Amino acid sequence: MSRPRLAFLDASHGDENTRRNFRRELDADLVEFDVTEGALPDHFDYDGIVVTGSSSSVYWDDEWIQSLVSYVAEADEREIPLLGVCFGHQVVAEALGGTVEDMGDFELGYSEIQRTTDDDTDDLLAGVGGTFTVFTSHGDVVSDLPPGAELLAENEYGVHAFRRTHAFGVQFHPEYDTTTAEAIARSKEFLPDEQIQHVLDGITPENYDAACEAKRLFDNFVAYVNRAHVQSVERAA
Repeated sequence: MSRPRLAFLDASHGDENTRRNFRRELDADLVEFDVTEGALPDHFDYDGIVVTGSSSSVYWDDEWIQSLVSYVAEADEREIPLLGVCFGHQVVAEALGGTVEDMGDFELGYSEIQRTTDDDTDDLLAGVGGTFTVFTSHGDVVSDLPPGAELLAENEYGVHAFRRTHAFGVQFHPEYDTTTAEAIARSKEFLPDEQIQHVLDGITPENYDAACEAKRLFDNFVAYVNRAHVQSVERAA
């Protein structure tokens, strides 16, 4: 098939790095919506949906957040493949019946994540090692997975990846380059200077190269979207 058409739901409050990063990593045609400004698709005629990170929390009562969660919930009911990253991961979890909470801590910087599956049948993390490096930036966590969801990866801070049928979420940021990682670290002025400096010191070519392994999940998601599209066409024939 031709390149899949994805609804790209940008919750980054206009962060200049977000669209650049996802455009680079996703081999797909992105139809972009600034959901923080209330822009959402008025239909579901997409091969898949991607929801980005955000400085907001899913459990806030902002109207745009509630509208976004409702849209994702309906997309799930329509069996449209979903990928949520960080805040987007939490949106997908909330939309599918999971729970998101403030974890009373903040995970920032390059971290090691452990896969909880022994093979590559989960589709999203196929080809990624049992322990892998990623950049993280979050103070909220999926404390309860949606009913029927499978845990795919975790660390001491909690859930870092899950799947339920055609819906996937990752807490970490596989899309980040070093420019984005540094900008995000410097923006966390509520954290101690020593912690921020430690994170900045860890933004090295070696850590970035290690974290590039997890970027494989974008190709895996696009491949999954393509397979789902073919299956949908075959069912309709």
